[in-house]
This record gives sequence, structure tokens and C-alpha cells, in this order.
Amino acid sequence: MQLRLLLLGLFFSLYAVCANSIPVNKEKKTSDYVNPFLGTDFFGHTFPGASLPYAMVHLSPDTDTKGWTYCAGYVYSDNSIMGFSHTHWSGVGMVNGGDILLMPVVGDKLQIIPGTKQNPDSGYRSRFSHDNETASPGYYSVFLEDYKIKAELTATQRTGFHRYTFPKADNAKIILDLGHQIGDMTSGEISKLKIADNNRIEGERSSGLGKVYFVAEFSKPFHYYGTFDASYVTPESGGSIFPYKNAENGDKIGAFVSYKTEENEQILIKVGISYTSVEGARKNLQSEIEDWNFDAVKGSAEKTWNNELSRIEIDGATDDQKEIFYTSMYHSFLAQYISQDVDGKYVGSDGKIHEAKGFDFYGSFSCWDTYRSQHPLLTLTAPEHVNDFIKSIVAKVENYQWLPAQHFLNIFGESMVGDHLIPVIVDAYTKGYRDYDVKKLYTAMRKKALENPQAPVPAHAGRSGLDYYKELGYTPVDKVTESVPNTLELAYDDWCIAQLAKELGKKDDYEMFMKRAKNYTNVWDPESQFMRPKHADGTWLEALNGKEQEIVKAGKHSYYKYFDPLLVGRRPNRYYTESNAWQYIWSVQHDIKGLIDLFGGEKAFVKKLDTFFEMSPVITPPKYVGVVGTIGQYVHGNQPSHHVAYLYNYASQPWKTQQRVRQVCEELYRSGPGGLCGNEDMGSLSSWYVLSSMGFYAVTPGLPVYTVGSPLFGKATLDVGNGKSFTITAENNSETNKYIQSAVLNGETFNRTWITQEEITSGGELVFQMGPEPNKKWGTGKNALPPSMTD
Repeated sequence: MQLRLLLLGLFFSLYAVCANSIPVNKEKKTSDYVNPFLGTDFFGHTFPGASLPYAMVHLSPDTDTKGWTYCAGYVYSDNSIMGFSHTHWSGVGMVNGGDILLMPVVGDKLQIIPGTKQNPDSGYRSRFSHDNETASPGYYSVFLEDYKIKAELTATQRTGFHRYTFPKADNAKIILDLGHQIGDMTSGEISKLKIADNNRIEGERSSGLGKVYFVAEFSKPFHYYGTFDASYVTPESGGSIFPYKNAENGDKIGAFVSYKTEENEQILIKVGISYTSVEGARKNLQSEIEDWNFDAVKGSAEKTWNNELSRIEIDGATDDQKEIFYTSMYHSFLAQYISQDVDGKYVGSDGKIHEAKGFDFYGSFSCWDTYRSQHPLLTLTAPEHVNDFIKSIVAKVENYQWLPAQHFLNIFGESMVGDHLIPVIVDAYTKGYRDYDVKKLYTAMRKKALENPQAPVPAHAGRSGLDYYKELGYTPVDKVTESVPNTLELAYDDWCIAQLAKELGKKDDYEMFMKRAKNYTNVWDPESQFMRPKHADGTWLEALNGKEQEIVKAGKHSYYKYFDPLLVGRRPNRYYTESNAWQYIWSVQHDIKGLIDLFGGEKAFVKKLDTFFEMSPVITPPKYVGVVGTIGQYVHGNQPSHHVAYLYNYASQPWKTQQRVRQVCEELYRSGPGGLCGNEDMGSLSSWYVLSSMGFYAVTPGLPVYTVGSPLFGKATLDVGNGKSFTITAENNSETNKYIQSAVLNGETFNRTWITQEEITSGGELVFQMGPEPNKKWGTGKNALPPSMTD
């Protein structure tokens, strides 16, 4: 009996060992495919740190802060870290953020500056290796080699959560540096801090976009503490450190706290931020993280991300494609930022505190970029947020008494051409999102389209060259910077206003703005077949024709003297925006049929389009950093080209759209840190991929229609809400089988190159049959072409 029991016990022991050694095929969650490092190399300007969708806090490591390369504070090729700050912008060309930096250190010497990448020992920064660095949605971790500290980060919407695992040390410290910032936009403005008790520091940081208030709570009482001012050296000590001082004011101030730690002892810090007040930061912290359970917050963040990312499920994709797709979704959800506290308080554009009642207030709209792809995508993937975006714009109009254009928080830098909050609004409205005061918005956009702003609204908040545009029908090169795209984009914006006027029953306004929507024709030069700079007297800018380029001074205005279709140039002299004549000729999104007519028909249009994709990518000097991700003169790394691959659909050759869209998806999006071909621009590059890989794209935001491309995956299923889904199936799909042979929508033959928002959001299935050779009959014929203004 004992022998039997012994053998039975041995059997179960061996079974347990074998069972534990058998690999388990754990099904991956959508968040497992996300690589937060994607886009951190080259100039993607993304960051790898911890955040939630639509959050205020973006807690991430900074490796440097100076220059355009460091717009997001982190570049993958670096090997030392300055610390972990709470505000970052996801893919912008603006050098800003990096507020409220914390850095754990060990050592007898207290250093209050980060030091240099070339010599990390000259400051508190630490070396690190990517071998000991990980990131996933809502979580980041790195081992700081110089201090033998493991740093972990997670976050809620308004609070950053740090967990530092220290070695055994008598001299462990945590530095709080309020002088740290990405870029230098503060002009020496004063920050303040107070060590409120033995576990808490609070204060305000003068950021380049306003004040950021914070409350930081520590899980372990301070052994020592003090402040510092890196801009001041005391004559008595030769240093800038003030032990046991519990408050500080200045532009480069900070605080330090010291501990004795045991091996693997963990110290946690919760940091709530606010744009309204210290009290607001305190409320945010207390509301969102009640205890010290780091793993629970991390788990909640992962769950939140999985819920968001699961709105689209893809099948028939490689692991690399899944990484690119779900990271693109991640970047798309990451790029819209709330700005209000848990109680709804936010700082309005009038500098006063307001309350968002019943909605989330979004403070920043990088709309020259995001109107093209990100906002159209969010009308499909984030329906519960769209009305809040527009309500936020209503609130801005009420506070500012004017419709702003591109802006970050309350800095209305009207630096990009066009007036592109208008298509964001109109696209939402025409797609059925209408829970806001549309009449107030219409009044504001109409006023801005017809009038210059009056004080206290600054003159630069108006439409560039508006008086010339109204009088001449275009903005002249000798009067207005970037005159050609300014004309083209205002014409498109006016078309958008016309669509809203029609919806609201304003017939006279509709006719007026539709007439202005034709203003793009006023910069069309039939001889050169370009949208060409024109003087105020109606003459074309003289062609270069071998002459040496010059710069003409006309009062405060200056411009390149000769027209060169390959010249991008630099501000303030350029006459195109971040592009040249080849790249901007196609920016008539609202009237592609009208543009085709200007060329003399489809054949000439397609010939020019073919040349565009096939010619050399080289531009006339000076070189421009935005000319990246090229296929000929097509520049996917910058937004004006993003719709161009779809234009063959309008000219009865959709198979060329299918080929070019596949080419962009497969050649210009890659896995890993260098996977983005250009600046992410607040989700616009990523949103293009999400839409295009599913098989369609919004060429004309403001029109509730998407243009068909070539689906990248075997199947993509979009959760459209109310228990419905829309599935795009590509049968016989492969890398070579990129061409649509036929299609069926909900059991009915589908022979057109466009699909409506309603057809998608009603649910159903669109099935494509794919093949290796073009079917030149599919998607052609009058009813197959996408809608256009001229139609």
C-alpha cells in the first residue's frame, strides 16, 4: 500500500513538472501587438511612455530636449535618460512639453542639472540599454545602469504613477526638476514649488503653453529634503542647493528628497497635474489613484487600451502587419488630449476658468494635419468622443469670441494655411454627430470667412490674405506667404461651409460659398499645368528658366522671385506650404472632377499623376526635412500628399489607386522604432494606415464618403456600435493579389470606388475578390466614380 502511494505521488510530481514545461499558446491581446517604440527613431516624434487614450498625462522618458529632433523628448538612438516627465506631444513639429520631471538617483553627490549625452556623469542623467527597457500600452520600464534602479511608469488620465526599485543605499534620492522642458518657450517665466509635508511636494510649472500645476505624493517619508535653483550659485557654498528649505520660486528650480533604502526597496510617487490650479491637481490625484497599488493601475490601463484597440479586429495579417496596424490605432487614440480636471474645470481661451458640463474638453487641435485622416477615422472608431470634440470647439468660440484654427491649449498659432477646424466640424455634422450648438459654429465660421478679426482678437487669428482672397479670388504671391496653398485650402474650407449652409437651409450662403469654392481655378496655369503663384496684378510669377533664384522684399513681406515647380523653399519666402508645385497641384479635395477638367480630361490628368509617382524625388535646394517617405515626388511623410494615391479612382483607373495604396502601406510603414516614414503629426500618419489598410480613405472630409483602395488584410472587422459590425473581407488576398476583381456589399454587386459612412455604420459585409492582375472594368463608369463638386 505504501509503495502504491509512493508511486502515485511520484507520478503526479512528474506530471506537474511535465505540464509546467509544456509551452502554452496564450492568445495575444490586441495591446500585445502595440510597439510604443515605433516612430521613436528618425523623425516620427513619438514617445514610448505610459498614457491612456485621450489623456492629459503622457508620462515618458526624456533623453534630450534641444532641437527639432527632440519634439517628443525621446530618440531611440540615445543611450542615456534625463528623467521622466509628464507632458509630451505625440508626433508634432513643435518643441514643447516635458513638464514636471522626476529622476531617481543614488550617490553621495547631489547633482541638479542633467548633464550631457556626451558625458552623463556631468549631471544626474543615467545610461541605459534597450535590452533592459520595455514598453506596452499604459506601461514603461527601464533599468538605470548608473544607479542600479529599475524605473517603472504607468498612468491614469490625469495622474502619472512612478515605481522605483532601489538597491541598498544610504544615499538614494529623487530629484524633481521644474527647470526641465522640451524646447525653450517659457522666456524665463517663474515656476513655484512647496514641500508641503514629509510626503508631498506641490507647485506650478511655467510651461511654454501656459501653467502646469502639480501635486506629487511619495509612498515613503523623506529622510532629507531641500530645494535648488540651477540659475543661482550661492557665494557662501559655491552651490545652488538649499537643504531643508521647503519652498522655491524661479525659472530653473527644483527639489530633492533623500532616503536610506534596502535592497529592492520600492518607492512610489503619484503625480497629479492640472492646467487650472494646485487644488485641481490634488482633486485629480485623489480621484484617480486612491491607494498605492501600482499593478492595479497598470492593469487598468492595459484593460482600457485593449477595449479601445479591439474596436477593429484583423485576420490574415503577419505579426509585423499586426504590430504596425495596432500601433497605428494606438497612436490615433493617443493624439487627442483632454484638458479639463475631474470636476470639469479648464482654462478657457480668455484666460478664465470655465467648466465643461457633461462633456470632455479637448484643448488642442493640430487640425492642418488631423482633419485629413485622424478625425475621419475617429468618426468610425470613437463615436462617443466626436461630439465632445465639437463641443470643445463651441466652448473655444464662446471664450475666444472667434473661431480659432490650429492651436495647442490656448496658444492659437495660426501658422498653418487654411481654416481647418471647419472640415473637422462639417465632417462630424454630415456624418450625423450633431449634439452641439451648430448654429453658433456656423455663425463663427461664416464671420471668419467674411471678416477680419477685431480687438481684442489679434489680427493674425484671421484668414491669411482674406481681403485679397475676397477681392481677387486668390491670395497673391507678392502680398501673402504661401499664397498658392492658402488659396487652395481656403477654397476647400469654403466648400465645407457651403455644405453646412445647405444642411441649415441657408440657400444664399450656400451659393456664395460654392462660388468661392471654385477659387482654386484662379491659380491654375494651363500652360505649365500647375497651381502657380500669381501677383496681385494678375500676372504669373516669372518662371526660373535657368536664372539664379532671388528673394524679393516687399515691405515686411518677402518671396522667391522665380517660379520653380520643384522648389519647396523656406519660410517666410516660400509660396507653397512644406511642399512644392508638384505636391500641391492635387489639393482640390472637394472637386477632383473639376481639377481633371482643368487638365483637359482623364487622360492628361492620369499622365501627370503617373509622372508624379515615377519622377525623381529630388527637389530644388535648399533641402527640406519634410520631404521623406517618397515615391517620386509623392511625399507620404507630409500631409498634402496623403490623398493623392486615391485620385486615380476619379479618373476611371482605380487599379492604379490599388497598386499605389498597397505600395505605400507595404514600403513606407515598417515595424520597429524606425517604422514611420515622417513626423507622426498627432496621429495623422497612423490614421492614414488604419483606414487604408482596411481598404478605404476619406479624400474629402466634409463629405460622408470614403474612397476605396486595396484592403491589406484577409479580413478587418470594425465594431460600429449598437451591437453591429462592418466587415471587409478580401478573398484570395496576398502581396501579389492586390487588385480588386469584383466586390459584393451585403449580398449585392458592388461596382463603385466609394462607400458612405452610413453604409459602414449600419453594419454588414463588403467582400472583395482579389487577383494578381488589374480588372480594368471594375470600379469604372459614371456611377462608379467618387462624388465631386463639379458632379
